[in-house]
Amino acid sequence: MTPFRPGVAILLASLVLLPGCATPIWDRDSARDHKHRHSDVQVGPRPAWLVDGMDAGPLKEKLERCNLKRLRRTDFSIGHRGAPLQFPEHTMESYVAAARMGAGMVECDVSFTADRELVCRHAQDDLHTTTNIVTIPALNAKCTQPFVPADPAPGLPARAECRTSDITLAEFKSLQGKMDAFNPMATTPEEFVGGTADWRTDLYASRGTLLSHRESIELFKTLGVKMAPELKTPVVEMPYEGDYTQQDYARQMIQDYIDAGVAPADVWPQSFLLDDVLFWVNEMPEFGRQAVFLDQEGITPRTSSLAYMEALKAQGVNIIAPAIWKMLALDEQQKIVPSEYARNARAAGLDVIAWTVERGGPLTGGGGWYYQTVTEAINKDADVMKVIDVLARDVGVIGIFSDWPATTTYYANCMDID
Repeated sequence: MTPFRPGVAILLASLVLLPGCATPIWDRDSARDHKHRHSDVQVGPRPAWLVDGMDAGPLKEKLERCNLKRLRRTDFSIGHRGAPLQFPEHTMESYVAAARMGAGMVECDVSFTADRELVCRHAQDDLHTTTNIVTIPALNAKCTQPFVPADPAPGLPARAECRTSDITLAEFKSLQGKMDAFNPMATTPEEFVGGTADWRTDLYASRGTLLSHRESIELFKTLGVKMAPELKTPVVEMPYEGDYTQQDYARQMIQDYIDAGVAPADVWPQSFLLDDVLFWVNEMPEFGRQAVFLDQEGITPRTSSLAYMEALKAQGVNIIAPAIWKMLALDEQQKIVPSEYARNARAAGLDVIAWTVERGGPLTGGGGWYYQTVTEAINKDADVMKVIDVLARDVGVIGIFSDWPATTTYYANCMDID
């Protein structure tokens, strides 16, 4: 097992040290108490606000009757990039917020740097929108596309593209995470890093501590949460620099968990590339048993068929994770029901995870991309609760990714879902 990294220890101590306490909470008691100590779940006002706005009926009544004096953490609630509805994604602060909201599992999306170190970023090429890199001249100059200001006269937007593979791990760690946004008509780097959507907030963006993949593992161990790393599809040509193959990359991610002494049962590796999942299934089977295939194929007779699902199962895939809309349909009464895709996935013996609720803004007017197959049944934010209910009770998903895990935690506790 690799030793605990001092940088992470300092970050954790500064985060959870209470006023008047000389010893950090995370280091005060034995390791066996971590889960209990961090299970003081706080969901805040949003879940109750959503329930208040629901249409009258049995589901609303049940959610209103919940006795939630002591909420518990649940694996059903998965922190998608942490809690990025209000915290800068893939930062220590976002991960801790997700755990405090009762997420039993938290996601580090994994990309690699120029020196082939693994870091937590949603995409290899998003540093210009998720960090302050363009405001640092020396690092901006290393970007694939350094910042170019907008030209308002002809209406040309600003341009930038900064990749994790443009910089080293040390340079990556010098950056500050921010809300994922940019101002397309910015004429300065400082203007470019603005643009946060009005339904999000910069209230918690004053701190955004970036983490390497290994540091995220140590943080998650301390928080007592399970881990859902996603191997992000590279935007650079692989093999990188001629000798770093996709399999090297996939193996390196799992090796970090082995080196850290994490039990395979606590890790749910994910990828949009089926070849990555099959590599883990065949080459690293202890971790491959819980490997998650993030299925982004469009809905066609083939990709929603029972034969398609059975073929995945026959190759050793046990868990499939499609976008919410692929698992939902409307019946003749315009009621949300499981789709053919969802029914066939379950019939083939696949477990299913859904992504992503509390993402994409207000649900007025149909809910947008994530709800495209059930638009007619979605007209307000509170409708997310009936979507979660169908996914849980009718589809039978084992977990739901959320940008605000408090919502899924609240539902799971009300319904006594572990």
